[in-house]
Amino acid sequence: MIEYESLGKANQPFFDDYRAAIEKVLQSGWYILGTQVKEFEQQFAAYCQTQYCCGLANGLDALILALRSFQLEPGDEVLVPSNTYIATILAIVHNNLKPVLVEPDIQTYNIDPARLEEKITPRTRAILVVHLYGKVCAMDQVMAIAQKHGLKVVEDCAQAHGASFKGTRAGNFGDYGAFSFYPTKNLGALGDAGALTCNDEKLYQAIATLRNYGSRIKYYNEVVGFNSRLDELQAALLKVKLQQLDAINEHKRALASLYLQGLKQDFVLPQVHPDYFDVYHIFNIRHPKRDAVKEYLLKHDIKTDIHYPVAPNKQQAMQGILSDEETPIAEEIHQTTLSLPISYYHTQQDIERVIEVINQF
Repeated sequence: MIEYESLGKANQPFFDDYRAAIEKVLQSGWYILGTQVKEFEQQFAAYCQTQYCCGLANGLDALILALRSFQLEPGDEVLVPSNTYIATILAIVHNNLKPVLVEPDIQTYNIDPARLEEKITPRTRAILVVHLYGKVCAMDQVMAIAQKHGLKVVEDCAQAHGASFKGTRAGNFGDYGAFSFYPTKNLGALGDAGALTCNDEKLYQAIATLRNYGSRIKYYNEVVGFNSRLDELQAALLKVKLQQLDAINEHKRALASLYLQGLKQDFVLPQVHPDYFDVYHIFNIRHPKRDAVKEYLLKHDIKTDIHYPVAPNKQQAMQGILSDEETPIAEEIHQTTLSLPISYYHTQQDIERVIEVINQF
């Protein structure tokens, strides 16, 4: 059986270093906002080529706190792609803001810059882009529109650790880059963890205060804050894995190259362009008989996944919150997309087997 993912196998090369890192934290006696978090923040900021990084409890909190720091008014509008994971929408809703769906580019699956301006109203305050599957959005166009209209920009980088557009890494374009270190990510922790990157000290200080009960000095609370701190153990583990993130990304890019060269033209494959350095957190294909392809592969002992089967505006939780406006491009993606195995532990032979089987469909 070729699993879609096996976190035990994917993390096995790091076990010895993980054990040493855990032991160091145990012996330190300091488990919240200590040296491990500070060092990881410095190292990850350097990796992303940003000035600052603030470690948080998870990726959803990163999005929530980023929007909260802008001090927007209830009902203000945030433009967001119509085919994103629900967390992106939840961050807007939890801030009492209005999500405004913008259709994606069917070639890249990222928000379509050509459709942004038609959605801007006098209440629009921000754009929340998502670097889906490990491909950065066309951020030059997004930022030009944001600057023209005076809009804030948050990048959802949950799937784009180390990805870049025209030589600039994800998390370095907007006001903030929001990262998730959920265990399946290219840079995954062994539990929930997240971070925000930015290049503005005031923004960094705002997040550092919000994450810690609204306090910069212990027991003195300046604003209504949260408890959303990256803990020392996860930071220590992330430091270990960060050293190998480029190797992880290159391995996944090599596997993606096998798919791109070997899969027959019946399948819609990810777009490749020299402006984009893609890290393939997910390798997705599209096919009109997606469910049949998935079942066929499973019968041949190959597991796959779907990212994502239901569009946000079709989710029960979003009824009465998101507009009833149809989103045909998002619907087409959600109904036809299929994610193929592309983990750090998968081998060339695994991928060649997937290609051999799927090409017989």
